[in-house]
Amino acid sequence: MKTIRFSKYQGTGNDFILIDNRDKSFPKDQALIAHFCDRRFGIGADGLILLEDHPEYNFRMVYYNADGRESSMCGNGGRCIAAFAADLDLAAPGAAVRFEAADGYHEAELIESISHGYIVDLLMQDVKKVTVTENTAVLNTGSPHYIITRDELESLDIIKEAHAVRYSATYAKEGINVNFIAPGEESIHVRTYERGVEDETFSCGTGVVASAIAAAFLFPGLPVHTIHTKGGTLSVRFEQEGEKFSHVHLTGPAEKVFEGEIRTLSA
Repeated sequence: MKTIRFSKYQGTGNDFILIDNRDKSFPKDQALIAHFCDRRFGIGADGLILLEDHPEYNFRMVYYNADGRESSMCGNGGRCIAAFAADLDLAAPGAAVRFEAADGYHEAELIESISHGYIVDLLMQDVKKVTVTENTAVLNTGSPHYIITRDELESLDIIKEAHAVRYSATYAKEGINVNFIAPGEESIHVRTYERGVEDETFSCGTGVVASAIAAAFLFPGLPVHTIHTKGGTLSVRFEQEGEKFSHVHLTGPAEKVFEGEIRTLSA
């Protein structure tokens, strides 16, 4: 019997199990991770994140989807692990937090917040290509995203419509996240279906970034800095040169919900 300590964090309703794995003791077993993420029989989360040592940076981020599979970059998870690192005294508000994730180098800055724990500004990867049609866009912001425009999102049958893309012949094998976006007043509204979770999540950080970048093509003339999700509001800023987007930042809250211990039969 092994006891594992964990912390639960959320960023605009996207929730994660955070584990300090600097001693490399966590059993990286798909079934175990899926069990931990199960909302009825486990802790419950959209994903699990390990914080590990890194030879150059503050830490390394290892992200797993709720199905237990190691996955690509998670923007909300990146903000949450930066907050977790601060709570472990590996980082401090006002100072740059440097870490490596599946897609490479990231940097975060934390501001303490009375209502949200921390507000975290996260540097994302540059985006070098956006494939655009009349009402869709495909791009990679650390994770692959498919964007579809809608006039409104409340009546959307997101599972049905997202499945038509996610399980199409093009994307069925590797999967893709599907985002539906609608214009607001100097903002956009986003609903996201995430691969690996295989359901709608309250927010998706890389999806919000992808949606904001796609809006530059799909909603020309609309200044988009604010993105509204089911779980709250995030902001995105970037510099654009043609199809290339650099200095991409995702900013929003990251909050510790609770911490605890869970027992497993794994050695």
